[in-house]
Amino acid sequence: MRPRVPEDKPVVAVLSQFTSSSEARRAVSMITRKTTSRRPRRFCIPATAVAFFALLSSGPGQAQEVSGQADPWETIAPFFSPPAEFEGQLGDYRSPLLLADGTPVKTAADWKKRRAEILQQWNDLMGKWPPLITEPKIEVLSTERRENFEQRKIRFHWTPNELTTGYLLIPEGNSPRPAVVTVYYEPETAIGLGKEERDFAYQLTKRGFVTLSIGTTEATAAKTYALYYPDIDHAEVQPLSMLGYAAANAWHVLAQCPEVDSKRIGIVGHSFGGKWAMFASCLFDKYACAVWSDPGIVFDDRPSVNYWEPWYLGYHPRPWRQRGVITEENPAHGLHLRLVAEGRDLHELHALMAPRPFLVSGGSEDQPKRWVPLNHTIAVNRLLGYSDRVAMTNRPEHSPNKESNAQLYAFFEHFLKKR
Repeated sequence: MRPRVPEDKPVVAVLSQFTSSSEARRAVSMITRKTTSRRPRRFCIPATAVAFFALLSSGPGQAQEVSGQADPWETIAPFFSPPAEFEGQLGDYRSPLLLADGTPVKTAADWKKRRAEILQQWNDLMGKWPPLITEPKIEVLSTERRENFEQRKIRFHWTPNELTTGYLLIPEGNSPRPAVVTVYYEPETAIGLGKEERDFAYQLTKRGFVTLSIGTTEATAAKTYALYYPDIDHAEVQPLSMLGYAAANAWHVLAQCPEVDSKRIGIVGHSFGGKWAMFASCLFDKYACAVWSDPGIVFDDRPSVNYWEPWYLGYHPRPWRQRGVITEENPAHGLHLRLVAEGRDLHELHALMAPRPFLVSGGSEDQPKRWVPLNHTIAVNRLLGYSDRVAMTNRPEHSPNKESNAQLYAFFEHFLKKR
C-alpha cells in the first residue's frame, strides 16, 4: 500500500505517521516529485525532507546526532562586544597590562612576562598545586548505551589521595572529536539525570562532543563542597584552586582517550560549577576554551558571589563561619580578606585566558555591568592581535534557560569543531 501524502501537512507531520524507514523514504520521494514537477529542469528537494531522509537512513531505532545551526557564529557573534554604555570602561580594576613594578606592558613579549607574573603571584597566594596526574588510571565501572552515544561510569584519581566517580559520554561516529569537561555539585545533573537545562554533558554529546561529567558528590553531601589537600583540617591550597587542579587532571583523562582530540577540549560549569570552570580554565592553559555560567566573575557582596566562604578562597580551620554574607557578627577569614585588602580581583585571572576564548553565560549574578572587568581581557587580546575572544550573554535569572544554553552550545561548536 502506498503511503498517503496529504496536501496540507508539513513534511515533519507527514513523516511522523510512518512506522518504517522504507515507508518514509517513499513519502520523501513522493514529496520530491510533487515539488519538482512544476520546474522539471531544476531538481530541488525540500530541506525538511532531506533532513528527515538523512535521519531515517541510519535505520529504525537509531538516534541521530543533533546539529546546531549551519553557522554557530551567527548565534554568538553579537555577544563579543559590550553595550555602548560599557564600551572601553575599565573601572577601578588594576590593569593586568601593568607589571608588578608598574611598568606598562606594550608587546606580546612583555605580556608573556606579565602573564607568568600573574600566575605565580596567584599560585603563591592560593598555594601551589601538587604534581598533575598526567597518566591517570581509569577504571570503568559500568557501560550503558544511550541514544547515539555510549555512557561509561568511570573512576580515577583527581587528587593524589582522592578518587572520584564520573561519567564519560562518547558519541558514535568518526574520531577524534572535540570534548568538554562539565563540573558541578555532582556528575549526574550534567548527563541529564538532574535539574532541567543543566544537562550540558548530555546535550553536547548529542551534538557530537565527547564529554566528561565530574562533581563533588561526597563533599556536597557533607556541605563542604570543594576539595581539601592534603585534608580538610590542614589544607595547603585554597579549595577553589584545588577544584581547578582536579579539573586539570580531568583534562588528562579526556586527552588520553583515543576518541578525543586533545587540542580541542573545553570546560563548562554553572554557578558553583561556573566558579570551578573559571578557575580551572584560567589556571590551566591546556583548556582550549571555556564557558562560565553565572558564577559571579569578580568579587562582590552578593550572597551567591561568596568567594569569602571557606570552600572557595576563604579557607580557615574548622569550626567554620556560618554560611552567608560578611557581617561584624559573622566575619570572613583567610585569603579572601588579603586579596580584597590588596586591591586584587578575578579580572587578573581572566586575563590568563588570552588569547583563548571564553563565554560568560551571565544571569542574575553576572549582569551587563560585568563588561567593565571583562574589558581588561579584551585589552590583553587586542595587544596580542586578537578580537572576538571575550563574550557575554545575559538573562535575568540565575538558572540557565533554552536560549542561554543554545548560545553556550553554539560557542563550543564554533570554537572546538573543525569546519
